[in-house]
Amino acid sequence: MQRTLDREDAKIDRAPVRTAGPIAGAGAPRSCYGVQVLIAGRRKQWRDEVGGQIRRAGYSAISVDSAVDALTVLVLGLPVDVLVTDAELHGSLGLSELAAEARALRPTLGIVVACDSAVRDCADLVPADALLVSRPCEEEAVASSVREMLAARAVS
Repeated sequence: MQRTLDREDAKIDRAPVRTAGPIAGAGAPRSCYGVQVLIAGRRKQWRDEVGGQIRRAGYSAISVDSAVDALTVLVLGLPVDVLVTDAELHGSLGLSELAAEARALRPTLGIVVACDSAVRDCADLVPADALLVSRPCEEEAVASSVREMLAARAVS
């Protein structure tokens, strides 16, 4: 079977593509990967638990073990809609620096922070619109916070 196409008969629609449904930041996935969540935490077990919650919620997850690695992902331009981070990040960059740099790179990035029982101490280290989740958290608490953050971004 052979196909032929007459170049004169070919038409290209130059109208912008419209999506049916919301877009991440405005509701639904903004990339071909769907909603992307970046998980930064020093404990592998915590990253794995949170990654499982995120995937069960239907989102994609990228896990890193330091603030520097999280910033590298953001600087490289990989699609990220929400940053979920552990308050106990160690290394040259801590939580407050990560939040400030991430927000400078991506002003509309949603930030969810998991803190131990002293949530009030974490509140001073992150932007005012960041969501705080106490740790240890209830099952699926981080995923529901990510959903809440995405919904808040859609309204903005």
